[in-house]
Amino acid sequence: MMPRPVRAKGRKGREPAKPKGTGSLRVGLAADHGGFALKEKLAAGLKKAGHRVKDFGAYQETRGDDYPDYVVPMAVAVAGGKLDRGIAVCGSGVGACIAANKVPGVRAALVVDVFSAHQGVEDDDMNVICLGGRVVGYELARDLIDAFLSARFAGGRRFRRRLEKIAELEAQ
Repeated sequence: MMPRPVRAKGRKGREPAKPKGTGSLRVGLAADHGGFALKEKLAAGLKKAGHRVKDFGAYQETRGDDYPDYVVPMAVAVAGGKLDRGIAVCGSGVGACIAANKVPGVRAALVVDVFSAHQGVEDDDMNVICLGGRVVGYELARDLIDAFLSARFAGGRRFRRRLEKIAELEAQ
């Protein structure tokens, strides 16, 4: 049985947070030990670019820590509209992506190319980008995040229809 379409809304019936113009964004960062070094470099670059950065940890490189402990609180803040976008980093990016997508209202993807970084936002309203700290270097990560943060959801009928189907699944 196919779920009936509903209006795509974030948690508590609010529209998902949208970046405001081309200015500064509220960006959340989260990483475990596998993404810690990359997260630290990204945080400095984002602040220098004028974004308001909320760091959800890890705050030191502790081998054996668990990515859900950092990624899930960041994802909850994105879904709740407290942040415009989120960046989650673990060793491969896969675990961080799985954890983030467990939070209703989050649309996270593991991204390794610039096209997917902006297309995921434009077509799918992606609000969390996931990166592998042991997979992408800082320069590529910076390019991916620039594309992700500068992209805007196109909002076309077919894109909204797809998001409505996802929202219905989350509501079940």
